[in-house]
Amino acid sequence: MSKPTSIKTSEAVRDRLRILAAERGTTITDLLEDLAARELTDAEREQRALEAAQELGVDYSDEIQQAGQGAWAKIRAHQGGTAA
Repeated sequence: MSKPTSIKTSEAVRDRLRILAAERGTTITDLLEDLAARELTDAEREQRALEAAQELGVDYSDEIQQAGQGAWAKIRAHQGGTAA
């Protein structure tokens, strides 16, 4: 088991995390661990895109890469409640 630590955040974020954890029947710590494990880094997202292109037989050109990055930006914008 890893050593516990603390993260400073606003009361509003803490309260939201508490609600989300309660709705899922878990703790804030477990909720944060799950969220961190599910979220891809830019490098992981890029690697998956490269692997997917190879599986599909698509040349992973700069144009394809930029289109993919644009799509992810739009997805993130919609997840945050604003359109890109």
